[in-house]
Amino acid sequence: MAANIQNKISVCFYLSGQNKNDMRILIVAATVPEVMPLIEALALQKAEEENLYTPRHASIANCSVLITGAGMVPTAFALARHLPRNVYHLVINLGIAGSFDRAIQLGDVIEITQDTFSELGAEDDKRFISIERLELGASIFKPTTGISYFTKKISLNKATAITVNTVHGNEESIKSVVERLNPQLESMEGAAFFYACHELKVPCIQIRAVSNYVEKRNRDNWNIGLAVKNLNNFALEFLKGL
Repeated sequence: MAANIQNKISVCFYLSGQNKNDMRILIVAATVPEVMPLIEALALQKAEEENLYTPRHASIANCSVLITGAGMVPTAFALARHLPRNVYHLVINLGIAGSFDRAIQLGDVIEITQDTFSELGAEDDKRFISIERLELGASIFKPTTGISYFTKKISLNKATAITVNTVHGNEESIKSVVERLNPQLESMEGAAFFYACHELKVPCIQIRAVSNYVEKRNRDNWNIGLAVKNLNNFALEFLKGL
């Protein structure tokens, strides 16, 4: 607890001394299609570093995009490789997500306030034992800052999320995780993103746009196009406001 408080204090001092107009920002996404509209709008170009897009010329923000690949391990590895060699004043995870919460509409853009490695632990027959109960580590991670610090013009709804290796598409497994954690959203990268940023002491925010509801797999009910559109519109508006 004390370490978490100290990290947050350090981030606050780090951000408070930074001129927002001079900020270096890194956008982190699992796949190119999720952020292609942003890459094109900012006229970013592929850098020598693998899976990195950087400004071709002065744009609306000093913003680069790092594509990690889908999943926790690629995300953590990509950030661990890139962040120690580069300085950023804010790192933002952008991506689509599935929603357990039917009150959230498809296409809604959500700020994540907490993300959990839902599978990290042990099974004791039908009982799940969290990594915390095993006293082997932590499964719950949070952002170190928020959208409201940088702009009052944009207000997003907030939600909690889980990060999974296998996205849910089975009624029994959905019921089980809802009863145990009651998450609102799920992705395959979010908690790994938070974990890496916390370990490297980099200010971080996670933003998700809802592409589908978490249910028995039915791609006809998905709206990835709307989610990607709204996600990138948010990102551009946010960057322009800095």
